[in-house]
Amino acid sequence: MSLLVLGLVLFLGIHSVSILAPAWRDGQVARRGERPWKGVYSVASIVGFVLLIYGYGIARQSPVVLYTPPHWMHHVTLLLMLPVFPLLLAAYLPGRIKAATKHPMLAAVKLWAFAHLLANGTLADVLLFGGFLVWAVADRISLKRRPARPLPGAPPRPMNDVIAVVGGLALYALFVARAHQWLIGVSPLG
Repeated sequence: MSLLVLGLVLFLGIHSVSILAPAWRDGQVARRGERPWKGVYSVASIVGFVLLIYGYGIARQSPVVLYTPPHWMHHVTLLLMLPVFPLLLAAYLPGRIKAATKHPMLAAVKLWAFAHLLANGTLADVLLFGGFLVWAVADRISLKRRPARPLPGAPPRPMNDVIAVVGGLALYALFVARAHQWLIGVSPLG
């Protein structure tokens, strides 16, 4: 469990610098340069991500059950997950979806985390998905108070929404049918 917590602290911590200390982050970029900052940010993110994945895998071997969701909640989770991949793609494909949601990546993270909390009730699940949900809510609130930085992505075009929806639903289908089982070891259909 400690590796999961360490991974979450490192991964969500580095992703929270702009929430908690935007002036410090901007000072680091000004002092060191954008590329070195992004290098440190990327390394910390990757190390944190690897630790949380590995720690989550270890924690799943000896689960501490906090609650047992009813089986039908898995169907609710599948339904809530439908817009997640289109929202992820819409974050980098500006169009009406991005304009309507303002921050589609954060909306996707919140939906993903909430949906998984409905279907999973171990301590590791609550730490992982609850941690991401709290972070995404805090980041969304923070973005209302600070200027948004431009994200790399495609130029705004009407077809971006179609690509986000069709591509996102295809990714969702792939993930439900095969990728979740292959990557996580659990079939969302089982």
